Amino acid sequence: MFPLNPRDLQRLMKKMGLKMEPVDASYVEVRLSGGERLVFTSPQVILVTAKGQPPMMYVIGEFEREPAEEASGGLEISEEDVMLVAEQAGVPPETARKALEESGGDIAEAILRLKGESA
Repeated sequence: MFPLNPRDLQRLMKKMGLKMEPVDASYVEVRLSGGERLVFTSPQVILVTAKGQPPMMYVIGEFEREPAEEASGGLEISEEDVMLVAEQAGVPPETARKALEESGGDIAEAILRLKGESA
């Protein structure tokens, strides 16, 4: 398929200033602007960096399209996010979770809301 063996390809990429690094990912989710998601469950992920350029990430593998979640629910808020907001705003975790739900999961907005309420 490709006329170069992997070692020659690595040398050529190094000459061009490109660095390829595999990423050990077991799951990748891409959220599209309309709310639809592309879910890769066993992806091969490669991070490519080049001097003076933003990093590029390639996700290779089979994926499934999942429709946009309804606005009535489905927002997943991790315990780590709850604890971070609670710690930064100096409030109990229950209050932090409610602020995260109201801000649509936006950590910074939740912290600012809580600090604004207590000030």
